[in-house]
Amino acid sequence: MRLLALAVLALCLLPAAGLVGRPVRSKKVLSAFQRLHPCPSTGKTAGPCPGYVKDHIVPLACGGPDTVCNLQWQTVAAAKAKDRAERAGCR
Repeated sequence: MRLLALAVLALCLLPAAGLVGRPVRSKKVLSAFQRLHPCPSTGKTAGPCPGYVKDHIVPLACGGPDTVCNLQWQTVAAAKAKDRAERAGCR
């Protein structure tokens, strides 16, 4: 259990490595998020989640980290609205 807690902490603190200036989306981070936070519509810890997307709370384009702690489930409709607002405000 202690090892799991340390692994989760590491995923929260260490952003995925990538090219400078380009947002990076790590499949490992997305998978770890879903294992810890099952899909709201299916309850599954892997696979598709109908009606929902994994959203970066602080957008990658605005300097947010690609970590489990910066992810949340969001409805597709809410994500589209948030994305429009973020595009206008972050760049």
